[in-house]
Amino acid sequence: MKKNILYILIRPIVTILFKIFYRPKIKGVNNIPKSDGVILAGNHTNNLDCALLISSTKRQIHFLAKIELFKGFKKILFSNLGLIPVDRSKKNPEAIRASIEYLNSNKVIGIFPEGTINRTNDVILPFKKGAIKMAKETNKKIVPFVITGKYKIFKNDLQIEFLKPIKVNGNIENENKRLENIIIDKLEVNHEDI
Repeated sequence: MKKNILYILIRPIVTILFKIFYRPKIKGVNNIPKSDGVILAGNHTNNLDCALLISSTKRQIHFLAKIELFKGFKKILFSNLGLIPVDRSKKNPEAIRASIEYLNSNKVIGIFPEGTINRTNDVILPFKKGAIKMAKETNKKIVPFVITGKYKIFKNDLQIEFLKPIKVNGNIENENKRLENIIIDKLEVNHEDI
């Protein structure tokens, strides 16, 4: 599987800019395995969430991204960043297949199971099952993550926390609910701490 040179070039720039402007607190990064395939799955708060994840780990993350990003010039850019296109209007066996291939090659998949940015007053949107299906198919772990705070310049308000890895054992519905509840519980605890 080819290395995405553009990602390798962009990552240090993104990391420096994030440290200067947003000063995120990054917790639990040691929960991301150093070499095995893994799925990073968490809540989606802002268009900058992908950049926050990129700046949090030295491992390249292959994100599942909406197919609308792969049109015109953007297709060249996002394809060379190692993103996997997803058509959110239908089931995506191709996206799942590509993700499984990456995981079986010990790569990192990044996914926001809500499927879109949560602009509601709900803690999270209901999770789609892609992360669980991939984990079950490949026998790889999921590292849940939780993003809290706002992207406010120079405010030290932003935080990402990577939680303990989980193994998918049961049926897809139940395991999806378990992942969802892990994220909800952590978000509610963080909210109480404010």
